[in-house]
Amino acid sequence: MARTPFTFYRGAALLMADDLSRTPHSGLTVQLCGDAHLSNFGFFATPERRLAFDVNDFDETYPGPFEWDVKRLAASLVVAALDNGFGRKEAKATARACAREYRESMATQANLGTLDSWYSHAEPAPNLAGIRQMIDAGTAKDLAKQIKKAWRRNSLQALSKLTTVVDGKVTFVSSPPLLVPVEELLPERDLPGAYAELRERLHDFRETMSPHHRVLLDKFEFVSMARKVVGVGSVGTRAWVLLFRGKDDGDPLLLQAKEAQESVLARYLDGPAYDNQGERVVTGQRLIQAVGDVFLGWDSGRGFDGVHRDFYLRQLRDAKGSVVIETLDPNALRAYGQVCGRVLAYGHARSGDPIAISEFLGSSDEFDRAMGRFAVRYAERNARDHAAFVAAIDRGAIAAIADY
Repeated sequence: MARTPFTFYRGAALLMADDLSRTPHSGLTVQLCGDAHLSNFGFFATPERRLAFDVNDFDETYPGPFEWDVKRLAASLVVAALDNGFGRKEAKATARACAREYRESMATQANLGTLDSWYSHAEPAPNLAGIRQMIDAGTAKDLAKQIKKAWRRNSLQALSKLTTVVDGKVTFVSSPPLLVPVEELLPERDLPGAYAELRERLHDFRETMSPHHRVLLDKFEFVSMARKVVGVGSVGTRAWVLLFRGKDDGDPLLLQAKEAQESVLARYLDGPAYDNQGERVVTGQRLIQAVGDVFLGWDSGRGFDGVHRDFYLRQLRDAKGSVVIETLDPNALRAYGQVCGRVLAYGHARSGDPIAISEFLGSSDEFDRAMGRFAVRYAERNARDHAAFVAAIDRGAIAAIADY
């Protein structure tokens, strides 16, 4: 988080939620992503084996006013633009273009039938073709490479990177602190009991899946597990990778069990309470995304350290990819922000009232300009917060460890 204002922004969803809670809001509720900065959008494969582009992080999802997500996204564009060395005017124009795309996309959703609106989603190939004229040839080529790369990010690719073969048995690579097999976390005498408990927990997780997807999971045999460090804002929470075997060792399934804590929005918004925070994440993801991971589910229980935690489970990799924000020029960043604004509108329209939101936004550019002004002001606030954060680390008030 200390590296740049943008990395700080990515991990500071709580700060922004607190700031937004002190401002007026529309009262038009949707299922918020809760952390809709531009790096939380990306590619993933649908069950039909097509590549979609959508929101891909739901740790903070919670019902709330639609504009909180729009403000988080617009401000992230300005923060990223300034980090990339763009001028303030260019940065502001990027945020305005994103807000305009959101507004116009919501108007489109308002005019669609209910089913058509529900099924709206963005596919990278058509969107890339649509924005090609807005970006230079080099950037378009890089984006096309990212899409092809996403298709290669699957369980087999993860298997080759995260596992090795020892005495004829596939096991996770030991690379502490980033990846640590469970065999290195517990005494050998405790391993049989731990794996027996894990299989019990997996049965509980299975019960949260859709019935027809349980049949698919049953075709795989649980093999092993390792602790894995993930994310920027997620560092410090527990995350595990679980290896399953299908027909043979060359037919793997890798799931990620990620700790789910209370959404940072929950303390500021009057919304539902959840017995399991993993259920909150899964429910939000299923609402926001047009097509979700077939292995989504949740579980809870006491960990090896005796602490009770909630988790949600998903595939570790299924053609997942993202755009490298730092490589984008001003036109490319603006185009990318527009696509993010579009799919955010799709997600909000599923859980909210697109007609009411569209009427609130209006047909003029007043909303776009307001979001541009807000995004610039908030980027300045974020820069001050980042500077204070770095200063606190330098004087020892906050303990920090350099990136691994």
